[in-house]
Amino acid sequence: MTDCGCEKAKAELEEYLHNELAKADAADIAEHMAHCEDCTREAHVGTVLTQAVQRACRETAPSDLRDQVLARLREVQSTH
Repeated sequence: MTDCGCEKAKAELEEYLHNELAKADAADIAEHMAHCEDCTREAHVGTVLTQAVQRACRETAPSDLRDQVLARLREVQSTH
């Protein structure tokens, strides 16, 4: 494995955080981050942001809001 460098690590960070890279590419990025404080910090921010979005997606809207949105969608669809 070779150190991939900051440019590659940052360009592929989202895919890395979501385990969407080939093993060799993920290993290169992990190796790079083991020695690069800046990329490690950026990965931490990405992880925290991903977790916050995942938590927000688990929440459900109140039923009355859902009903209002569906009614409005039906209204807009009926005019097109």
